Amino acid sequence: MSVEIVHASDRGAHAVNITIDDGPDPTWTPQVLQVLRDNGVKATFCMVGPQAEAHPGLVRQVVAAGHRLCDHTVSHDTAMDKKPEAYQSQQIIDAERQITKASGGVRPMYYRAPGGAFTPYSRKLAASHGMRPLGWNVDSKDFERPGSAAIISTVEGELTNGPTILFHDAGGDRSQTVEALHTLLPWLKQQGYAFGFPVR
Repeated sequence: MSVEIVHASDRGAHAVNITIDDGPDPTWTPQVLQVLRDNGVKATFCMVGPQAEAHPGLVRQVVAAGHRLCDHTVSHDTAMDKKPEAYQSQQIIDAERQITKASGGVRPMYYRAPGGAFTPYSRKLAASHGMRPLGWNVDSKDFERPGSAAIISTVEGELTNGPTILFHDAGGDRSQTVEALHTLLPWLKQQGYAFGFPVR
């Protein structure tokens, strides 16, 4: 398992990886799953451990629909790269355990540091647990809720940066994200993009 942060898609050069962070959330994850289902798209869900633990049914729905799981730590601490290794370890390993338990035994394939706060140690630790460190190329900025039109134009404008696109299904009202995905997924298909998973 490589310790390098992956951005590439397993479907090659003209493909995108849809990644969804901070859930699962009982309001928004089902809506995101529905849009993905409607468009026949598979995504990677970067889950926060306690959220997974609180909503195991949702984690299992994500897995059953053919999506992949990613460890997004216990506390979503965007300054964890400044913290001791023991703390980083606890954040990653405890979340891995919580997600795996919630999913019914399906382990996360990736590790995404909150806010991209990776360290050489955390990347190596994740890889040693079979989780590829996962970055992103396109930040949809949906976290800030700028309106679905702004989310759409950000993604369309930044696609040349690379294939891995960051969205959120938790952390507040995600109706704009759902709305943006309704437009973006068919648009990406029209542009000839395939939908893949980050390479492992």
